[in-house]
Amino acid sequence: MASAFTAAAFLLHFQLLLILVLLPPSAAQPGFISLDCGGARDHTDAIGIQWTSDATFVSGGQTAQLLVQNGLQSQQFATVRYFPADNRKYCYTMNVRNRTRYLVRATFLYGNFDNSNVYPKFDISLGASPWSTIVVDDATTPVVEEAIILAAAPTLSVCLSNASTGQPFISTLELRQFNGSLYYTTDETRFFLALSARINFGAESNDSIRYPDDPFDRIWESDSVRRANYLVDVAPGTARISTTKPIFVSINEEPPEKVMQTAVVGQDGYLNYRLDLEGFPANAWGVSYFAEIEDLAPNETRKFKLEVPGMPALSKPTVDVEENAQGKYRLYEPGYTNLSLPFVFSFGFRKTNDSSEGPILNALEIYKYVQITMGSQDASIMASMVSRYSQAGWAQEGGDPCLPASWSWVQCSSEDAPRVFSITLSGKNITGSIPVELTKLSALVELACHNLQYIHLENNQLTGELPPSLGDLPNLKELYVQNNKLSGQVPKSLFKRSIILNFSGNSDLHIVNKGISHTILIICVVIGAIVLLGAAFGCYFFTCRRKKKSHEDTVVIAAPAKKLGSYFSEVATESAHRFSLSEIEDATAKFERRIGSGGFGIVYYGKLADGREIAVKLLTNDSYQGIREFLNEVTLLSRIHHRHLVTFLGYSQQDGKNILVYEFMHNGTLKEHLRGASEEKITSWLKRLEIAEDAAKGIEYLHTGCSPTIIHRDLKSSNILLDKNMRAKVADFGLSKPAVDGSHVSSIVRGTVGYLDPEYYISQQLTEKSDIYSFGVILLELISGHEPISNDNFGLNCRNIVAWARSHIEGGNIHAIIDQSLDRGYDLQSVWKIAEVAIMCVKPKGAQRPPISEVLKEIQDAIAIERGPQEMQRSTTIQQQLLVSSSNRSMGDSSSVNNNNLDLENNGVSFDELLMRPGLR
Repeated sequence: MASAFTAAAFLLHFQLLLILVLLPPSAAQPGFISLDCGGARDHTDAIGIQWTSDATFVSGGQTAQLLVQNGLQSQQFATVRYFPADNRKYCYTMNVRNRTRYLVRATFLYGNFDNSNVYPKFDISLGASPWSTIVVDDATTPVVEEAIILAAAPTLSVCLSNASTGQPFISTLELRQFNGSLYYTTDETRFFLALSARINFGAESNDSIRYPDDPFDRIWESDSVRRANYLVDVAPGTARISTTKPIFVSINEEPPEKVMQTAVVGQDGYLNYRLDLEGFPANAWGVSYFAEIEDLAPNETRKFKLEVPGMPALSKPTVDVEENAQGKYRLYEPGYTNLSLPFVFSFGFRKTNDSSEGPILNALEIYKYVQITMGSQDASIMASMVSRYSQAGWAQEGGDPCLPASWSWVQCSSEDAPRVFSITLSGKNITGSIPVELTKLSALVELACHNLQYIHLENNQLTGELPPSLGDLPNLKELYVQNNKLSGQVPKSLFKRSIILNFSGNSDLHIVNKGISHTILIICVVIGAIVLLGAAFGCYFFTCRRKKKSHEDTVVIAAPAKKLGSYFSEVATESAHRFSLSEIEDATAKFERRIGSGGFGIVYYGKLADGREIAVKLLTNDSYQGIREFLNEVTLLSRIHHRHLVTFLGYSQQDGKNILVYEFMHNGTLKEHLRGASEEKITSWLKRLEIAEDAAKGIEYLHTGCSPTIIHRDLKSSNILLDKNMRAKVADFGLSKPAVDGSHVSSIVRGTVGYLDPEYYISQQLTEKSDIYSFGVILLELISGHEPISNDNFGLNCRNIVAWARSHIEGGNIHAIIDQSLDRGYDLQSVWKIAEVAIMCVKPKGAQRPPISEVLKEIQDAIAIERGPQEMQRSTTIQQQLLVSSSNRSMGDSSSVNNNNLDLENNGVSFDELLMRPGLR
C-alpha cells in the first residue's frame, strides 16, 4: 500500500512538472515582449524571462558580438543590432493592445562591438515622440531607458536616429503590459512618463528586484548601490529594517511585496537623501511607498512630514502610515502630481513633535512628463498605403513617415505637424493599380513611380497639365483622369501605345490639332441655359405657393407686452408649429394618460390625427420663471434638430396653458432600464455603451453644433429617452441655457441633486463643463446601475456615486462598482475605459474635465473593444485621421506646455496643493 501511494505521488508530481515545463510563454508571461537584439535564437534566461530574436521586428541593421567583457552574463547582452549613422531612423514595431498602458524598456550595452572605441551618441523616440538621447561613456556599463505610455494604436514603434558620434545600436527591447489603472495620469494622452528613479529602500543586497518578484517586471534598484550623486547626504541614524511577514500591496501601483518588506527608518527623527535626476529640471510624477513593518507598542506612534529644501514651508497633512493604510503591513501610497523638480533633488522626512518614532520609507518612484508629439498629418494614410506591401523591405521602416526623420523614400515639410510632399517609388517593384491613398495626400506635389501599370486619378480636383513623362512609363496600361480640372494638351506619347485613356470632364484639356465643333458647342450652351432658366422658374413658383400655404401653420413667437418684454427682447425669436388647444386635447383624450412629470410640468401621451404618437408637456404657469423657461425652450427647440435629441414638434399657448409637443419615445427613460423591473433592465454592456454614445453625440451637437453653445443644465438618466430600437436621445431642454459669449453664463443654479456640478453650484457660473460633470455621473450609473444618491448603496462615508466610485477606481478595484446584473462576457478593459473617463468628467474643477468630443471618442473606443479586433482597427484608423485636430482641442482646454513642462499656474493648482495628494487614476 505504501509503495503504491509513493508511486502515485511521484506520478502526480511528474505530471505537474511536465505541465510547468510545457506551459506556453504567453501563459507564463502575459503581455511580455522581450527582444534579444542581434540574437540568433530564442532562449529563456535565469529568472525565467523568454527572449525572442529581434529579426522579425525591425527592418535593416546588422548584428555584432560584444568585444569587451562585462559583468552581465545573460545571453541577451552578448550581441547588439546596429544601424548606419545616416539621416534615417530605424524602428522596431510591436503589436500592442490599443488604449492599454505599457512599460517600454530599452537597454544599450556598447561593449566596443564595432572595435572603434568611439562611444556612440544618438536619439531614441516612441513613434514620433522624442524619448531620450543615449550617451554612452563606458563600454561595460549599460544605459537603460524606461517609459510608461498609453498605446494609441494597435502597434508601438521604438526608433533610433540622429547619431552624432558612433553608430546607433541596441542590446534589448522589452514591453510589459500593465493592468487596469496602474500608472494612470490625467494627461496620459498628451504626455508619457519617462523613468528617473525607482528605488527599493532598506534593500538587503545590491541586487535589484524584478520579475518574478514583480509580476510587471519593473526593476527596483537597491539603495545599497554606491555611485556618484545617487542617494548621497544620507542622514545620521538611518537604519535598515525588514520583515518576512506578508504585506498587502494590491492597490494603486501594486509594488512587489518583496520591496515593501524592507525599509529605512530615521532613528534620529529624520531621513535625508540627495540624487541627480537626468533630464531635469522638469515636471514630475512621483510616488512614495510606505508600510508599517515594525510592531509598535500601543503607546508608540510614527508620524512625519515631507521636507524639500528651498521650497516654501509646507503645512500638509501628517503622514501616519498605520492610520493611513488602515493597519500594519499594508501599503500606503501618496502620489505627487505635476511637481516641478530640479536636476539636483534633495528631499527628506521629519517626524512630528508628537511622534515617538522616526519616519519610514520603503520605496520611491519618480517619472518625468514627456510631451507626446502628434506626428505627421498624413501618418494614417501612409500607414494604410504601406500595409498593402507588408512583405517589402521599403514598406517596413516603421514609425511615423516624417518624424523624427522621414522614411527613406519620403520627403516631408518642416512644419510642426509635417506633411508628405514627395514620394519616390521608383525601383520598388510595385505592380497593380496606383495606391488609392496617394490621392488623399493633399500636400503631395511629386510622385516618382516608374513601374506603374494603372493610374486612376478620376473624380478629383487636379489642375495643370498632364506631364509628357506619363508616356514614358513602359508598363502603363490605363490612365483615368476624367472629371478633374486639368488643362492644356494630352501628350502625343499617350496615343502611340495601346493605353486605355479617359480624360473627359476636363473642359480645358484637349487633344493636339483636334478642335471642338463651334456649332455643337453653341447648341449645347443654348439648351443648357434654357433648362437652367426653366428649373429656376419652377423652384420660385413652388416656393411661393408653399409659403402661402404654410402661413397659417407657422407663427413667430412674440413677447408678452408687459411682464416679459425686457426678457424676451434678449431672446432671438424663431418659427415653430403652433397647435391649437383643441388639437392637443383630442390627441391626449383631454390629458388622460400621464407618462411622466418634472419640475416644470406633467407629460402626457397623445396621438395626432395623422397617426403620429406624441409626448405633450403641460407646463405649470403659476410662476414668472416658468413662463420664462417656456419661451426659452420654444425658442431653442424650434431651431435645434439632431438625430440624438428628442424631436420638438411644436407648441400651444392658449387659455393660459403653455404646452410643448415632442415625439413619443416608446421605451421610456434610461433610468427605468437601469433601476426598473428586472425584465426591463438593460443587461448588455455593449447596449449601455451604445446608449452612452448616442447621448454623447446629442450633447456634442448642443455644445459644438449650435451657435451660441447650448448648455443643457439638467442632464440625468431620466432625461435620456429610448426609442423603439433602443437608441437614445437627450430630452428636456426646459433648463437649457445659451452661452452667448461662448464661455459661461451667470444664472440661478438649476439642476438635479446628484448630477449637479459642485463648481457651478458654488460659483453660479455655468459652462459646458457643468454638463460634462452630469454626464460623468450618468457614465457611473451605466457601470454600476446605482442611482447618484443612496445611503444604502454607498454608505454614510460616501452617500453619492462620485465619491464611492472614485475610491474604488483609484484603488484599482473596478469589480466593486460593476453592476452585478450585467451579462457576463464583457471586456474588462472597456469598463476600465469608461470608468476612467467618468472620473475625468467629475473632476472638481471644470477646467480639468475633458470636452464632450473627447468623452465621445473614449466611449467609441470602448465600443470598439467590445465589438472585437476588426472594429478596433476601424476605430484606430478614424482616430489617427482626427488625432491632430483633437490634440489641438485638448491643448486648448488644458495647461500650456513649453519644453515638456506643465504650467502649474495655468492648471490652477499650486505646489502646496499638489504635495502629498494621492495620485488619481
